[in-house]
Amino acid sequence: MVGPERPEFVLFGSSIVQFSYSNEGWGALLAHIYARKADIVLRGYSGWNSRRAVQILDQVFPKDAAKQPSLVIVYFGGNDSIHPHASGLGPHVPLSEYIENVRKIAIHLKSLSEKTRVIFLTAPPVSDEQIRAHLSDLIDMVRTNESCRIYSEACLEVCREMNLKAIDLWTAMQQIDNWETACLTDGVHFAPEGNKIVVKEILKVIKEATWEPSLHWKAMPTEFSEDSPYDMVSPEGKTVNVSELDLLGSFQWE
Repeated sequence: MVGPERPEFVLFGSSIVQFSYSNEGWGALLAHIYARKADIVLRGYSGWNSRRAVQILDQVFPKDAAKQPSLVIVYFGGNDSIHPHASGLGPHVPLSEYIENVRKIAIHLKSLSEKTRVIFLTAPPVSDEQIRAHLSDLIDMVRTNESCRIYSEACLEVCREMNLKAIDLWTAMQQIDNWETACLTDGVHFAPEGNKIVVKEILKVIKEATWEPSLHWKAMPTEFSEDSPYDMVSPEGKTVNVSELDLLGSFQWE
């Protein structure tokens, strides 16, 4: 372990999480925005469904850990929504079981600590046409936008029942013109524009939440932000605390 100790935000999910540091990913964007404020921790497992997530909850989130995450952002559902394969193999999880698995994940995470906050991401939309073009030679699956809608709505309903924060990615992404090509790379995974939408929606939820303490990046202290004679020097000959400057465009995010 390294110090000083910071709040931990854990991203827990399937490939949408595992790949979130690539292609201007939403995990990388969060790590940039929360630099010197919180550590963004990835627990992403490409190809996984909610059934497998439930099986390893105690290993990823042990209840007896000395430190518990301040925030967990959960994404499972897209792989669950894939149609059943004729072989009986594959990631499909029946809707009723998916609903129960979301509930189990939520109960476990809420039990970790009174200060552990949880946000669920719903299944985003998919492009049937792009899937056929990019993935049909690699994976024998039927994954449709309609099935993603059904699982997305089920996730939202569980979160409403349990008073949990949830982000409707299925709807949010389809508000963009030409969303299939603007937001997705292969019909399933996010292009840079899609990643920006995820971050925008996450920050909106965090900002509007009444959590104490606030987990919004502007409300959190910056590590080692005190003025120092070793700071950079401005053209006027005065020190400049660069930790407070927007050198890389963080302030575009609300």
